[in-house]
Amino acid sequence: MKHSISQVGAETFKGKRVLVRVDFNVPQHEDGSVADDSRIQGSLPTIKFLHEAGAKVVLISHLGRPKGEKNEKYSLRPIATRLSQLLSDKVGCIAHFVSDCVGPEAEKAVAAMKDGDVVLLENVRFYAEEEKNDEEFSKKLAKLADLFVSDAFGAVHRAHASTAGVTKFLKPSLAGLLLEREIKMLSQALDPIRPVATIIGGAKVSSKIGVLQNLLGRVDIIVIGGAMAFTFFKARGLEVGKSLVEDDKLEYCRELEKEAEKEGVKLILPVDVVVAPKFPTEGDVLPAEPHIVSIDAIPADQMGLDIGPKTMALIHEELGKCKTIVFNGPMGVFEHGYEAGTYRLIDELVKLTSQGVTTIVGGGDSVSAVREHGIAETQFTHVSTGGGASLEFLEGKELPGIACLDDAPKTAPIR
Repeated sequence: MKHSISQVGAETFKGKRVLVRVDFNVPQHEDGSVADDSRIQGSLPTIKFLHEAGAKVVLISHLGRPKGEKNEKYSLRPIATRLSQLLSDKVGCIAHFVSDCVGPEAEKAVAAMKDGDVVLLENVRFYAEEEKNDEEFSKKLAKLADLFVSDAFGAVHRAHASTAGVTKFLKPSLAGLLLEREIKMLSQALDPIRPVATIIGGAKVSSKIGVLQNLLGRVDIIVIGGAMAFTFFKARGLEVGKSLVEDDKLEYCRELEKEAEKEGVKLILPVDVVVAPKFPTEGDVLPAEPHIVSIDAIPADQMGLDIGPKTMALIHEELGKCKTIVFNGPMGVFEHGYEAGTYRLIDELVKLTSQGVTTIVGGGDSVSAVREHGIAETQFTHVSTGGGASLEFLEGKELPGIACLDDAPKTAPIR
């Protein structure tokens, strides 16, 4: 476990400059205003904790891919506006924006801070040195603070200057409250209360191989949905029509099924699917009624785009036996009108959560589906803020932005 600000007395932060790596890489409208402030909201408990402790809170983040050059399109200025609104409502302060993240302007702004002040520095990716994890750039960031707090779970799978390099020059380097919870909950997914089911969806088997391999010996049920299911069906010798298939992963699917059987893991694949002649695109008129076929009767000129009702009933039955459920990847093309299977699954997870089942949602597409369906994230046990980071965590990989933080003392109380 990593050392967290929750395990350190507030006096540690009084009057100290605290460099906090947050993840404000949020969706924006055309005018730059924030379209989804979930990640900003997620950072508020850590900012509030440090503000009330009397720290000088210096926030750093990236936004988009400006390719190491200053580009107003990727400025964090509009993010600072939304952050200040949220802080004013929920914390009782505002965030001052600084139009650079290193150098004289940033140093002057930080030097002028009073205890409890919050500033947001400009996009760290305006400097190419950030993504190169450049040591001199890390030193420039470290010059702004007395200690470091990482609260950007969505960025900890990258060894960049602001996520990893800076920890060489700032001690202590601690986990924020959001990062602490992510580590705790995703660790629980890897060492769960059983019986446990993992739901794996999405387009490609290749993107989930690491997760599948790492979870095989840890779970009781694996549900496979989304387009990746058709690679498994073709590996079994079934005709899948025009469905998306990764031909170079057929042997892997065969071996995985054998390994699952050997480990006593129940592997559940769709028994019926919704099909259409082509992949849906923007503006397509969808059929009034979905065309549902058995998995062994997919027409040659059709492709599978969602799971059918019999599959959903089967999944519901199996999930009802579980005490822990991890959901990573949609069941169909939910972004283009084939959302019924994914949304029914989300509704079932909400119901099971209310009955005491631990539900963990990870992966960018899964989280997007929850939001598109209009379900509050609080209706699950945990919804991860990191897309690629949560995937790599579930694969069992060491994440550089976590590995570099201080380890928790064995005697530290756990909140």
